[in-house]
Amino acid sequence: MEDVNEFRYLCGLFFADDLVYQRKIPLIVKQSAFTGTDPDQLSEILSTAQSRISVAALDNNPVAFRCNFLSAGAVSVAECSYEGTIAAKREAQGEKLTIFLPTQGNAIFSYPKKSIESAPGFATLLEGEPTTRSLLVGPRHHLALFIDQAKIIGSLTHMLERTIRGKIDIHPYVDLTSNAGLTLQHLVKQLYRGLGDDGVLRQSPLALASLCDAVTFLILENCEHRYSDQLARDALAPAPRHVKRAIDFMHEHVSSTISLSDIAIAANVSIRTLQQGFRQFRNTTPMAHLLELRLVAAHDELSDPRSTSTVSRVAAKWGFTHLGRFAAEYRKRFGHLPSQASKA
Repeated sequence: MEDVNEFRYLCGLFFADDLVYQRKIPLIVKQSAFTGTDPDQLSEILSTAQSRISVAALDNNPVAFRCNFLSAGAVSVAECSYEGTIAAKREAQGEKLTIFLPTQGNAIFSYPKKSIESAPGFATLLEGEPTTRSLLVGPRHHLALFIDQAKIIGSLTHMLERTIRGKIDIHPYVDLTSNAGLTLQHLVKQLYRGLGDDGVLRQSPLALASLCDAVTFLILENCEHRYSDQLARDALAPAPRHVKRAIDFMHEHVSSTISLSDIAIAANVSIRTLQQGFRQFRNTTPMAHLLELRLVAAHDELSDPRSTSTVSRVAAKWGFTHLGRFAAEYRKRFGHLPSQASKA
């Protein structure tokens, strides 16, 4: 078992939904195929326990659909065709990044402050936000890829070597004639074919995990999002011991009142050496790193459905004495105000 874990580590692979590579046991793939004309049935097909999608036929005109879903671990793919004009609405935040690769027909996803169109020639990326209304105008045909947000965030956390939370505000379009778009299209088609009946990926969890990672990294490295500038910087060198000691001290005292001097003493170096170490090996400052830890802690508590704490109490608990500055820093970091933190 240790040899297997070491092999995984050396390959640098992330395993979708903790896939275990077993030579003689085929991968379990969930396959669901649907054909129908009932909007209520389509609503049940597209909805999840966390996020319901309500569906109706526009002006009560007839509609038809044919969908085939293939799911394995953190990634699912689908091929869908629609006839007629279908109105839909996502009622709660979804848990997946959805990528549409349309070959026919249009779709428009409307949000309070923007609309995103899905049309042939471009991949469309959606982070699962609730919509005010969406329209699928048939005949419509697309491939779709669904990636767990947790996998996206986990991969980004690994790449940046720091905790990532919340939406990444990804740019919603990829030109399918670009190198990145052509590669994305190829990978999604390979996933769909490989997970289909007698597909080769059903017998090779390791190959599936590699393909899933390839898609995830392709998106994170080629699509604009909140962390694109940070990914574009040179990779950080391994941090020396005094920087690691300082970070450990911050984690242990994240809710306490600590100063730069306290951190330097815990790291057993001068303040100047500590600042140089963080600039060189973490591309930040010690106090900015501490601010990041506290913002993430506050975000986790505000997003916890079990928490009954007010924004002001959470801010005070994690060391923010000025509520207005806390709200500004929180919005800069997570893209929304503390009062808008989702508890879904």
